[in-house]
Amino acid sequence: MSPADGPVRHVTVAVVGGGPTGVTAATLLAQYGLDTLVLDRWPQVYPQPRAVHLDDEICRILARLGIADEFAAISRPACGLRLIDRRRTVLAEFRRDTALTRNGFPAANMFDQPELEKVLRRNLARHRQAEFCGDTEVLDVTEEPGGRLRLRAAHRVSGHEFAITADYVLGCDGANSIVRTTIGATMRNLNFEQRWLVVDIATPTDLRQWEGVHQVCDPARAGTYMRIGDTRYRWEFALRAGESAADFQTLDSLRPLIAPWTAHAGDADLQLIRVAEYTFRAQIADRWRAGNIFLLGDAAHLTPPFVGQGMGAGLRDAMNLSWKIAAVHRATLPRSVLDSYERERRPHARHMISLALNMGRAMTAGGEIGSAVRRFVLPRLHLVPGLRAKVVDSATPALSASPVNRRSLRTRRIVGRLCPNPVLHDGRRLDDALDLGFGLLTTAPLTPAQQALVTERGARAVQAPPHSELAHWLQRSRVRAAVVRPDRTVMAAGRDISALCRVLPAFA
Repeated sequence: MSPADGPVRHVTVAVVGGGPTGVTAATLLAQYGLDTLVLDRWPQVYPQPRAVHLDDEICRILARLGIADEFAAISRPACGLRLIDRRRTVLAEFRRDTALTRNGFPAANMFDQPELEKVLRRNLARHRQAEFCGDTEVLDVTEEPGGRLRLRAAHRVSGHEFAITADYVLGCDGANSIVRTTIGATMRNLNFEQRWLVVDIATPTDLRQWEGVHQVCDPARAGTYMRIGDTRYRWEFALRAGESAADFQTLDSLRPLIAPWTAHAGDADLQLIRVAEYTFRAQIADRWRAGNIFLLGDAAHLTPPFVGQGMGAGLRDAMNLSWKIAAVHRATLPRSVLDSYERERRPHARHMISLALNMGRAMTAGGEIGSAVRRFVLPRLHLVPGLRAKVVDSATPALSASPVNRRSLRTRRIVGRLCPNPVLHDGRRLDDALDLGFGLLTTAPLTPAQQALVTERGARAVQAPPHSELAHWLQRSRVRAAVVRPDRTVMAAGRDISALCRVLPAFA
């Protein structure tokens, strides 16, 4: 680093914030050969657990980073969701198979966030193009004449100030983002704010509970229970007026809340790791970009945790944006492609926030009348055709149309959505076969001219064998081929393979 009045270091991308979103973005950019510097306020991983769930779509991103096996070693599949009342009577159960989904991973995965962040940082250190700088606070970001971005920062221990310049800045600095303030963006409130108690406990004792998430549907005290590791457990309870985390700092004070799940464990067997108060909010930034400055993760959107998509949303942001920056920086795609980041991700994030809000309201709304309705309706949900499958399906909505997402009325069932990730005949999964760039998936062999064009564009072609999972996926959508982006979203699809070869962007 350089003093403010000395030589200024330049990097292609400066990432402000070294949490999961920032480190994921930096790793993806480093995979494309872009020199990237992560600036984070803290020297070490924040030690307390926060996020505890990632779905199979996000596991594909972790696999792309190269840490699928390491994540599997520190996570456990969850077998679904139970909705229970205050007496722990099961109102509805949505069981998930813990086998691998079409994405190649279990649909729901529980984990300890500090463990995952350590894995992410170790993995980042393997990339020569990436550097992590902790104990560093970014003070402001300005644009210099000519378009370069200048970051003024300070070492938190010494107070020493320095500056760097960058072509791109990614604001991954959380809910109180300095980068968001810099670009003049503001958070729009989506009319949800609740105070919740979060309790993490470790115990070697088997609590003998159903191995899924328990949602307590009680307007007087909504709650959630889940097992997040071999010996780690998480409870979340809505706080009442006048209550705070200070009222629940001992096992004795927590016993009335956690007793239904800990009857088989004495106090001596329960290690209280953390008791904290969180305010769950639903907010989304009014804009996510100013020139080459972008907002990702909690800096752009905040969601209540009721569907476990908070961290995942940030990793989706990183996956969506990183390849676009790489392509634009190398001038293989026009700058207008960067406009597609917010155009695609903002509606998707808003949808997932709405889903979380609806789940929260379903748990607590309506007072005693609402409780009576839940006791009547929820046990009968299995009678609604297709509802159970929809609840347990982890697939998220299609991305909105953009220059790199050519949705049409005829291809809306496939374009804008993730392609599947099956095992191919050579034993690799599709994601590995496609590597880091674009792909062309077909049900028919390519002609020499078509293959030459695919190779020229830097893409890879995969032919789906008859009766394979990949072939059935294409046939269900009534197409012969699909163009898949580096983030595994289908960009275009149709029956004219030559036309789709021409659609492939050049991507080195």
